Amino acid sequence: MSSLAQEKSRSISENVTWGHRKRFADGKMSVPYRHFLGYDKGPDGNLAVNREQARTVKLIYRLFLDGYTFHSIARELTARGLETPAKKKCWYPRTVESILTNEKYKGDALLQKRFTVNFLTKERKANEGEVPQYYVENNHEAIISPQVFDWVQEEIKRRREGRSRYSGVSIFSSKIKCGQCGGWYGAKVWHSTDKYRRTIYRCNGKFKSHCKTPHLTEDDIKEVFVRAANRLIENKAEILNSITLLKERLTDTEALEEERDKLSTDLNLLAVKVQQLIAENARAVQNEDDYIKNYNELVRCYEKTKIRYDQVCDTMKHRISRARTLNNFIKNLQEQKLIQTFDKRLWCSLVNFVTVNGEDNIEITFKDGTEIKA
Repeated sequence: MSSLAQEKSRSISENVTWGHRKRFADGKMSVPYRHFLGYDKGPDGNLAVNREQARTVKLIYRLFLDGYTFHSIARELTARGLETPAKKKCWYPRTVESILTNEKYKGDALLQKRFTVNFLTKERKANEGEVPQYYVENNHEAIISPQVFDWVQEEIKRRREGRSRYSGVSIFSSKIKCGQCGGWYGAKVWHSTDKYRRTIYRCNGKFKSHCKTPHLTEDDIKEVFVRAANRLIENKAEILNSITLLKERLTDTEALEEERDKLSTDLNLLAVKVQQLIAENARAVQNEDDYIKNYNELVRCYEKTKIRYDQVCDTMKHRISRARTLNNFIKNLQEQKLIQTFDKRLWCSLVNFVTVNGEDNIEITFKDGTEIKA
């Protein structure tokens, strides 16, 4: 009876799983609307923007691009009394991170992010290639533009790859590099208890590495940026021509797409061979040593191919993201006229990082790779 019950449970689970995967393949999805900030269920059953909640989503993205961390955004939202996706008043960094990394906010949908491992225990895990995933573009109305979403993903990656912990004090955090030791500048407060209080930026390794690079105030950074940005704008015709050629060379994915498709076919064939080997072993008695040897060899080939497949997909994602970054850079530069004062939007969209080599030797590296000494 126990075996019959287990077999029935397995059969039901497989039918449900097949139904879910068929819906995913058709581009259909299910969303927990009661715990999904920014969207309601529309008349057609698809995502419909909740205008009031969308303001909170846009605020989260804006704060992050302004230099806030997941923790500081959570504190800010809690202080403002805004509701979480679960209608609570207390925000947590993990909730903020999930909103900042969810592709649905730019109008797309990645289906089958997780799957059930065991039909008895109902254990679920993140899909790392074990089962097919489906990506649907322009599935519904976006709250965040694709360009802004890509900026955020690049910024998240940049902060995580930094050698030291990112500090989200301001939009200048982890954007200023010491030209002597290669470390990042951090914000320091001088005269914190009197009327002369001010914030300066100084190399975090100044005393450990004995760096001679000077400290900077926010006004210093802004002045340097205005000078460098105007030089960039003055020479934008030449720079735009170079960027266009650079983009064609660095963002081409045609060869990668061909390799990805071939690797995908190889993975499917290897998976079929593994299944056939297991099925044959279940049907008839085989030499155990030969079976294990063949099985391990197929698994080794599959894992090796999967590693290369992931590398190709990651490279493609990087090039596509790079193309979008350069396209946005080109658009902003084409439309931009000379500036008189610091522009936060331009700082966030154009600047990669600043390198301080000395008092009168500061370089700004823009997102297209252009370096200008200001």
